[in-house]
Amino acid sequence: MKYFIGLLIPLLIACNGTKSTTATPTPAVTTAPATPPPTPKSTFVQWDKKMVDLGKVKKGEKRNLFYEFTNTFTEDVQIEIVDACDCTKVEFPRGKIAPGGKGRLDVVFNSTDKDAHETIGINVIFTNTGRDGNPRIEVVEYKFNLEK
Repeated sequence: MKYFIGLLIPLLIACNGTKSTTATPTPAVTTAPATPPPTPKSTFVQWDKKMVDLGKVKKGEKRNLFYEFTNTFTEDVQIEIVDACDCTKVEFPRGKIAPGGKGRLDVVFNSTDKDAHETIGINVIFTNTGRDGNPRIEVVEYKFNLEK
């Protein structure tokens, strides 16, 4: 599993391709798309917030924060693993969360080893898989301005 996650993380960080700026003519007649648009990610879990701004943090200071989510999926969801920076400790629910149920990530940030402002991502990897068979991954973040 660690090998899989090690390969998956760079894919999450990869840059998007460049967009073409060449204009194409608009057809005179438009038709409905053959397939429905993809379901938005928010139908899996809904977060109370995906970004927390800690503001000014003194070097060596610890800060507590949390993220709550609601299972908006049609079946139980379960977090398999949470991956974050060594400066970030995360407690997360270990069991299944029923549809409509809530979960919470409790986070402790330790700024001791930090030397600059930063945004930290927390990857939440679920046991549930998408239509493509890959694990569902949600990312929440926090940022801070370091004061030395």
